[in-house]
Amino acid sequence: MTSQADKGKHFRYLHERSGTFIIPNPWDAGSARMLEAMGFEALATTSSGFANSLGRLDGEVTLFEKLAHCRSLCDVTSIPVSADFENGFADDPETVATNILLLAETGVAGCSIEDFGDGHIYEFMLAVERVEAAVETVRSLPFDFVLTARAENLLHGVDDLGDTIKRLQAFEAAGADVLYAPGLATLEQVRTVVDAVERPVNVLCAVMPDVTLAQYEEAGVRRVSLGGAVARFAMTATAAAGREMHDQGSFGFIKDLMPNREIVNAFRRQ
Repeated sequence: MTSQADKGKHFRYLHERSGTFIIPNPWDAGSARMLEAMGFEALATTSSGFANSLGRLDGEVTLFEKLAHCRSLCDVTSIPVSADFENGFADDPETVATNILLLAETGVAGCSIEDFGDGHIYEFMLAVERVEAAVETVRSLPFDFVLTARAENLLHGVDDLGDTIKRLQAFEAAGADVLYAPGLATLEQVRTVVDAVERPVNVLCAVMPDVTLAQYEEAGVRRVSLGGAVARFAMTATAAAGREMHDQGSFGFIKDLMPNREIVNAFRRQ
């Protein structure tokens, strides 16, 4: 796949076919190339992973930095990339729509929009209107663009599954292609959400690391993402190497490095 239209078409197909797929989250162009080389069929950006790669916290990246980041990942990969577009970098529906048009120009095949911004969950009707504006925008594009609507309650201290499902159902009625409630903590909660909606459901597996892909598939999940987990794994490895060098004056971590030829093979242009 080389064109944005081809990537968008394939990304939609991944959600329509049977089974569950993993959409890992690279944080830069190199990690995107590596994950593509491993055989994954689509990628999603991570707001926290990207922010950390710039030495910042999640939420401290500007719109134009986000757009450049998405473009860089699309430029070096041949598979669909979906953008973690946070709150659309705006509160009001009209500006969210305008920003999605800018995002679509980067080459991405889809994006997610949160109902959380400026430190709070958006009031219900505003949250729905934001999704409605996003849906209208992506439907105007001349290529497939998969819109994921996120209900953020569970990540931000609102332990209300009922309200979360109410929001997901409203986002579905507004036309969202995929529904996502990061923070679901049990397979029972996952099944409750899947049973409450008709559209494909994405689940954040970082909250339930012991659940397998097969179990998610049995529960009816269509897509599994990792958020910033893979980026944090890389940070963890970096910290472990740093501690060994600083505290012990040794370099044993080098013994566990992947062979350089694997990196060369992953990055070599076909």
